[in-house]
Amino acid sequence: MPADLNPAQRVLVWDVAALLRALSDTLASRYGSLAVRGELSGLSRAASGHVYFNLRAPDGSAALRCAMFRRAASLLDFSPRDGMQVELRGRLALYEPRGELQLIVEAMTCAGDGELLARFMRLKAKLEGEGLFDAARKRPVTAWPRRIGLVTSLQAAVLRDVASTLARRAPHVELIVYPASVQGAEAPAQLVRAMAQAAARAEVDTLLVCRGGGSLEDLWAFNDEAVVRAIAASPVPVISGVGHETDITLADFAADLRAPTPTAAAEFAAAPRDASLDQLGVLARALSQRCHARLDRAAQTLDLASLRLARPGAVVQRRHEDLALLGQRLRSVLHNRLAGEPARVDRLDERLDAGLRLSLRGQDQTLALLAARLEALGPRQVLSRGYAWLGDAQGRALSHVTQVAAGEKFTATLADGQLLATVDEVHTRTAEGSGSTR
Repeated sequence: MPADLNPAQRVLVWDVAALLRALSDTLASRYGSLAVRGELSGLSRAASGHVYFNLRAPDGSAALRCAMFRRAASLLDFSPRDGMQVELRGRLALYEPRGELQLIVEAMTCAGDGELLARFMRLKAKLEGEGLFDAARKRPVTAWPRRIGLVTSLQAAVLRDVASTLARRAPHVELIVYPASVQGAEAPAQLVRAMAQAAARAEVDTLLVCRGGGSLEDLWAFNDEAVVRAIAASPVPVISGVGHETDITLADFAADLRAPTPTAAAEFAAAPRDASLDQLGVLARALSQRCHARLDRAAQTLDLASLRLARPGAVVQRRHEDLALLGQRLRSVLHNRLAGEPARVDRLDERLDAGLRLSLRGQDQTLALLAARLEALGPRQVLSRGYAWLGDAQGRALSHVTQVAAGEKFTATLADGQLLATVDEVHTRTAEGSGSTR
């Protein structure tokens, strides 16, 4: 220090830690325990059980950082949420590692809804009265989409989370991003513009509207009336994935499906590829089994029809026997019923005999006609008209000249016997009608 400096002008130089401790002691001695009222904002619960939030003025002009430790938080008889009007009791302190003023909350009581929460409830009642949140107007989400649209900020971690989730679960699905700000004064207009672009391009099957967690003020763009109406009017089914599981926005009510987180929205939008492949495998096996069963039944039917066709004479004989048996049974029944009326029985018997003879004569004629047709189609009838059946030395039928060569023996079956012959020459006939000799 310069020697000529007046001791009265000397400045006390504080150590940072000492200064903060002095300020903390001053706050504790001057204010002690106090009560303050305001709106909750940015509320979060740590894994340790501590609760951190801001207490803000209703007009947003001022905010105080607050901490409520686990012991005090466990005594709450209600669930605090952003926008709620509360009254706090506690003490002011400095958080020395960051030099931040904060209120250590020892007790919290509910003092009514805050202004933001009141606006939320008024707009919710209005839109609900118009039917925008009706379950009947919500559409099912496509189970197997080809393309999925995502409305979010390009700088948000949500984009990476959704893309990685889809790449893991459904890598065959294409993701198209419609960028928009998700926080701030310009966010509502950009969100509406992004959804309008997705509707105009008509290239996606499902549209995700996503944002990470935050306070009620941070998520307020998704409570904007224009954004909510745009979601309700979207021609593409919309999945809302805004904030954490405890965060609720009006966009959630208007969307066709609400997901608790952006990652869950991506999971809801597309079924896992492995599960789809397993289901396709089950369907393919069931289809194969049914096809084989149908083919087996058709083959059995074909075999039965083939057996019946191979023996037409037996079928005719069986029908003739059936007719004879039916005639016998009919005569027996008639004789038994008419035993008490001899004259009538005689007349009926004569008529019956005449009818049966006529019927049997007709059946005999039919049988003879069928037998003649069968005989005409038989091979012996064909042989009697001068044709012969040719076979090689092994007994196989000869139908082409290419099956024999000169010098080979063959048999010719005629109507009354067989001839053993030898091939002298083979003449072939080409498609143009000319021939050649081998």
